[in-house]
Amino acid sequence: MFRTTAFIIYAQISKLIPSWKMKLSSAVGLLALLPLCDAYVSPPLHQKSLISVSLSASIEKPVISVSGRPKWSPDTWKNYNPNQMPVYEDQDELKAATDELEGYSPLVFAGEVRSLQENLAKASQGHGFLLMGGDCAESFGEFNVDHVRDTFRVILQMSLIMTFGSAMPIIKVGRMAGQFAKPRSDSTETKDGETLPSYRGDIINSEEFNADARKNDPKNMIKAYHQSTQTLNILRAFSTGGYADISRLHAWNLDFVDKTEEASRFRQLTTKVDESLRFMKAIGVDTTLPAFTTTEFYTAHECLLLPYEQALTRQDSTTGRWYDCSAHMLWVGERTRQQDGAHFEFVRGVGNPLGVKVSDKCTPDQLLEICDQMNPNNIPGRLTIIVRMGAEKLRKNLPGLIRAVQREGKSVLWISDPVHGNTFKTENGFKTRSFDAIREELRAFFDVHDEMGSHPGGMHLEMTGEDVTECVGGLQALDENDLNKRYHTSCDPRLNGVQALQLAFLVAERMRQRNGLPPIE
Repeated sequence: MFRTTAFIIYAQISKLIPSWKMKLSSAVGLLALLPLCDAYVSPPLHQKSLISVSLSASIEKPVISVSGRPKWSPDTWKNYNPNQMPVYEDQDELKAATDELEGYSPLVFAGEVRSLQENLAKASQGHGFLLMGGDCAESFGEFNVDHVRDTFRVILQMSLIMTFGSAMPIIKVGRMAGQFAKPRSDSTETKDGETLPSYRGDIINSEEFNADARKNDPKNMIKAYHQSTQTLNILRAFSTGGYADISRLHAWNLDFVDKTEEASRFRQLTTKVDESLRFMKAIGVDTTLPAFTTTEFYTAHECLLLPYEQALTRQDSTTGRWYDCSAHMLWVGERTRQQDGAHFEFVRGVGNPLGVKVSDKCTPDQLLEICDQMNPNNIPGRLTIIVRMGAEKLRKNLPGLIRAVQREGKSVLWISDPVHGNTFKTENGFKTRSFDAIREELRAFFDVHDEMGSHPGGMHLEMTGEDVTECVGGLQALDENDLNKRYHTSCDPRLNGVQALQLAFLVAERMRQRNGLPPIE
């Protein structure tokens, strides 16, 4: 109601007093910042009504049995091919760990999950943008409050840039509180003539190269649960305890980012927001309301370690639906998206919003089959397609995928993962990514959607708020010789805060172009 009234005020006064337009447009730009708090700005009323009807009619439907498959239950995945799954030597230890997890409280709740799906439904219809970001893989050793805070802080900065710059609501989802497991290209690793199982993430085994460390340990799932609990407590405190207050946005700058060009652009943006806040206070808007002082923040991770996911799956007492309460959103990766596989079987039965990563290997027919299996009721907000191809392959292959989805009327949210298709190994043995290649794939993603008349609905990044040197390029002009300075990842290379902010400004500018707005000054 408040936002609708404010937009009416803007429209009427702008007609009467043209000289106020610049100041009022800044105030309306601030209204667009409310997604920092509640994840969406209401679309026009007729569109909102259509979305609400669609959701209310379908979001609570029971699971539909996919043709050729038996009725779903949380453990039917065990009847299918479990790609990328660890083998535990002691099945009694595995059962003890999963039994213990089943007795624990859920990490997230069904109402939160439904709220995210409603926001994603709006984004899929052009009324929002999904920002997903966080570590490649969380670790037990690196966990601390500052690490969580810094990643949360840079996501807030990126949201501010993209929301104010594009007048587009931003849905914030962290690859946090559960992103422990990683798929591996090879099941073993050899060093100095010794071959051991590959490191699959702290939730499964340890990174140290010795036989004891590389043993798959079910008790690690218990450790991962408790660390996720702490991470979520920290995130909830920061998102609702005043840290996300728009009036504190100057405090969001990271120390190592503070002297860069992107930090200067961010400070200019915060000055505009400050001016808008003062204007809104002057016309009687209460900027101490929760809409200005809190934000919604969700979590997601790759659905990989199915014993853990099953153990945290709960039946909602309100709707009777099953939800995987380890995260608000789950995605299935490129290596585990086989339609006859265990991972597809598991996710088809849970009520969480789902993502699936697709590369150039995915054909239009395969994508339509994925849509039918993961979202048989064609529910808006249920399915997100995460595109990871590299710029050249994306320009060649993505139009056919979009065309097929448009032809069949499938409801999906398209988002770009511009990092995974741009990984390479340097001569000195570092796994890295080129910022220029990442930026080019993101540009290609927007170009294709411009050509196809579809909505570029989000961005999925492996990133951190720390001052790491893991990806080459960007404003800092990092090269291969810089990688050993602060290369801290235990898995894949991450963008640092400066590089992440550069991409946020790129997205903001492209969305402004799509919306017919002038460039950010």
